[in-house]
Amino acid sequence: MEENKIDIYQIIGFLFLIAAIFWWFNVTIPELEQDALEENETISQIQNQDENKNPVKDITEIVSFNASNDNAVIGSDLDSEEIIIENDDVVFKFNTKGGSLTELQLKGYVDYKGDDLFLIKNNNQNISLGFDLKNGNKLNTSDYNFVYETEKKGKVNILKMSLIISEGQSISFEYKIPKSGYMIDFSVKSFGISSLISSESKVNLNWSLDAFRQAKSIDYENRYSQLMYQYDGDETDYLSSYSDDDDSEDSISWISYGQHFFNSILVLDSPVDKVQFESKKLFEDESKEAIYTKNYSSIIPLNLSGSEINNQMKWYFGPNDYDILNKYENKIYDSIYFGWGIFGMINRFIYFPFFGFLIKYFSAGLAVILMTIATRLVMSPVTYKTYVSQARMKVIKPEIEELNEKFKNDAVKKQQETMKLYNKAGANPLLGCIPALLQLPVFYALFCFFPIAFQLRGKSFLWAEDLSSYDTIAELPFSIPFYGDHISLLPILASIAIFFYTKMSSGAQMQTSQPGMPNMKIIMYLMPVMMLFFFNNYASAFSLYYFISNVLTILIMLSIKYFIIDEDKIRLQVQENKKKPTKQNRFQRKMQEMMEEADKQKKLQGKK
Repeated sequence: MEENKIDIYQIIGFLFLIAAIFWWFNVTIPELEQDALEENETISQIQNQDENKNPVKDITEIVSFNASNDNAVIGSDLDSEEIIIENDDVVFKFNTKGGSLTELQLKGYVDYKGDDLFLIKNNNQNISLGFDLKNGNKLNTSDYNFVYETEKKGKVNILKMSLIISEGQSISFEYKIPKSGYMIDFSVKSFGISSLISSESKVNLNWSLDAFRQAKSIDYENRYSQLMYQYDGDETDYLSSYSDDDDSEDSISWISYGQHFFNSILVLDSPVDKVQFESKKLFEDESKEAIYTKNYSSIIPLNLSGSEINNQMKWYFGPNDYDILNKYENKIYDSIYFGWGIFGMINRFIYFPFFGFLIKYFSAGLAVILMTIATRLVMSPVTYKTYVSQARMKVIKPEIEELNEKFKNDAVKKQQETMKLYNKAGANPLLGCIPALLQLPVFYALFCFFPIAFQLRGKSFLWAEDLSSYDTIAELPFSIPFYGDHISLLPILASIAIFFYTKMSSGAQMQTSQPGMPNMKIIMYLMPVMMLFFFNNYASAFSLYYFISNVLTILIMLSIKYFIIDEDKIRLQVQENKKKPTKQNRFQRKMQEMMEEADKQKKLQGKK
């Protein structure tokens, strides 16, 4: 049997291995510790830099505690967190820093660059509570971190965020987000803070927003972006769209921060007095680099219940679409400016429902054309009567020129004889003004309709990429005052149609220019040029309407002239009317009496 022997080389190798391990620990581990230390210092520096950028304050610095308040929670001990909640239409992002909504994306919409559309992002909105403490300090909730909890009740997501001041003392914001839609519930409550609030202090809800630019023409968008509010039940008012403005009002029910085609609306549970508003323009002239249009801000004193805060509100963040806003209560659709008086009624009760019906079955461009055709057909009886009057005026035009020459030195006599001729011929020069007078409410209503028709936003037609904005066929390397830095084709077509319509309508009743009367030829050429400059930066849908409208009017006039009205028959009818005894209506008799009285006065002055 072989005897076990100790191998000296194994012992030496084992000892060498132990020595190597000790050497590795002594050399390597300190380096690792040093690297970890340097890494921790770097992280600490980054955190310190972040805290310096957006520092979280210690709430104990401004609130004085007694012995029972030793358990105060220090806001800076909490890390800020983001909470994302989304429904079918909106993505909401909240932050525990300030407990407010910090990002809001509308699903299914893009901005003028084609990117996702955000109403809130990059700290462009601030929502906070502010009030004075008994010790003379001021508390603003945006400076502190909140704790939060979430739950779901049925189809509603609930987010509760609380600023804990001490044990038994807190302020909470609660958001209720439904499964779909753009309206959320928002409530503000306090617990046990009555001992901290100064007896003379008002608890204010501060809400400010830098409105993002959403359209390629920021100047055009700015015209229809404004702060509006409802007061005294159902009255509405607004701040200027064109310049900085501010106001203060009582009995406020809701506040709207309009962004042309989008809106942020705060609906209060009960009317609030002494609300302060302010609107500021954030860009200079037309700028392609501008990010914001306006800054809106409001200071809203909240109603207290037993020295505690308990307010229920609603918040709407979504499209400024009449069909959508009309589904909600409190008449928040009044945040859309339909137009003044009768013009707004025409839009609300005729054009919006009618266009809404058309766009369900046709493209936006075809809907505009069909609405234009319908409008022209409704106005066609007036066009017919007007053209008949113009035809009669054309027949007696030579006789009018004879009267002008015969009584050129006696204006009163000339007017009397001209009125007699009109009466015998059955012509009425005032009928030429009736279409303009009747079209004025329609024109102005449509002038207000097209910029606020949300259904047109982003809808293309032919070469126009967006009917709610101007169409572009060429970019200019410079900007022309009042015209812009681009060429739009639809305004050119509309101006050409206006020129031919004006030429036809004025040519049928063109009279010799009289002293004090405008030169119709100058107006005929000036109107299309003015419209060309005006329409170039306006909604292309409006230019499309006006082009189709004038083309249709020209076609109707030509149809009446060549297929309906027989000018020879009218000429014979005029001659027959001249043979009949003249019958004057009350208006004509009054005019005749006034001219005769004026003639008498003139003769008496001549004798003196």
